[in-house]
Amino acid sequence: MAKASVGLRIGDAAAALGVRVETVRRWERDGLIKVRRTSGGQRLVPASEVARLQRRRGARSQRVASESARNRFEGVVTQVKKDGLVATVELLCGPHRVLALTTREAVEEMGLEPGMRAIAAVKATNVVIEVPE
Repeated sequence: MAKASVGLRIGDAAAALGVRVETVRRWERDGLIKVRRTSGGQRLVPASEVARLQRRRGARSQRVASESARNRFEGVVTQVKKDGLVATVELLCGPHRVLALTTREAVEEMGLEPGMRAIAAVKATNVVIEVPE
């Protein structure tokens, strides 16, 4: 499970950024990206770092001819959970965490997995905001 706090493997981070693994290693060496290591020495890149570099590099999403949703959040998939017919997909979109409940079939057709770039298109007819006591 690749949560934002755990991080993405260096290969997944490189794929999400559209660069080679060697480039991510160089960026780490040059202090351009924060990377932590597991006890086994494997590099893990926080999804927030991937999202930051995507913004900095001007990562562009594919153009859409027409849409009805006005709120589009581009980010990195940090977790995919499949259970029976349903699936949840978590994206880190800059400082925002977006969680989508969808069908397992849709997730499999799109090939969603941690480290991929994706867009959460949000159209809500009802949003409730509550303030705790």
